[in-house]
Amino acid sequence: MPTGSGTAAFIMLHSATAHLILYLCPISMAVYYDINKVPTFTNAVITIGAYDGVHDGHKAILRKVAARAREVNGESILITFEPHPRKLLFPDKPLGIITPLAEKIDYALETGIEHIVVAPFTREFSAMSAHDYIEQFLARVFKPHTIIIGYDHRFGHDRAGGIELLIKYAPEYGYELIEIPAQLIDEAAVSSTKIRNAIREGNMQLAAHMLGRPYSVAGTVAHGAKLGRTIGYPTANLNPAEPDQLLPCNGVYAILATHNGRTHKGMASIGYNPTVTDKKELRIEGNLFDFASEIYGDAITFQFIKRLRDEQKFDSLAALTHQLHLDKENTLEVLA
Repeated sequence: MPTGSGTAAFIMLHSATAHLILYLCPISMAVYYDINKVPTFTNAVITIGAYDGVHDGHKAILRKVAARAREVNGESILITFEPHPRKLLFPDKPLGIITPLAEKIDYALETGIEHIVVAPFTREFSAMSAHDYIEQFLARVFKPHTIIIGYDHRFGHDRAGGIELLIKYAPEYGYELIEIPAQLIDEAAVSSTKIRNAIREGNMQLAAHMLGRPYSVAGTVAHGAKLGRTIGYPTANLNPAEPDQLLPCNGVYAILATHNGRTHKGMASIGYNPTVTDKKELRIEGNLFDFASEIYGDAITFQFIKRLRDEQKFDSLAALTHQLHLDKENTLEVLA
């Protein structure tokens, strides 16, 4: 969580059903997880959405929100939801999240957005009528000066509400409505789809180009079979922090791994280790170069830079070791 320069105050408040985490810093950035604890904003300029990926298309929209807030001497606010609405509405379909919540918050704040409200998406909330969504959620909680929203934004029970309803009630609740151009919304949607497809295909360079950064997966280091150390390639087994995050397709990748604020070159395998086991247990294993510390349980992040090859089953550990040596050489070339 970026806190700007100077000393930040960190306040945690608890209620019976939810909590609020509020980060305060010299430029008044704040994140709220309890809509009952949201303060009264001044000339609130709000936008609403999942903003998964926070890619260049999303950033363009968020910068428009921040700019409008400056124009009206107000405060810019992104309203997003946790869990992702699709998880509750379509529980049998994999989510394939690009950006876990904590990263989404960081990237959104970098655009100049001052406040982020993470509204709990519950059964009760999803059953709210479109009118009540406007009256009880948007108007009562935020008292918005301006709502900036896309033409395709849907809300309320059965997604019955849309921009037409927001236009209808604008005079009654006293907000201005700015529609994000269709082209910008469509480009953002297309970008999210293309990013997901690139990640699924292992095209990490294309994904990085569209995201504006390498695709990363954060988590903790878990215990594994410890076979790698016996052949000279010890691995850190990554247990993703966000189980719904989209993983690159199986294979071997050149990576950068961040641990305790330091970045290390390395290579990672995503797959089932077919050479050494018949178990169908997906693993993410990273071999960090010039690194030998015991870090079980530690936080770590893998940035996937380039896919080197498919997952393979080798006839012997000697053949596997030889291939790992070649993989390391290729990785060093990629990361040079």
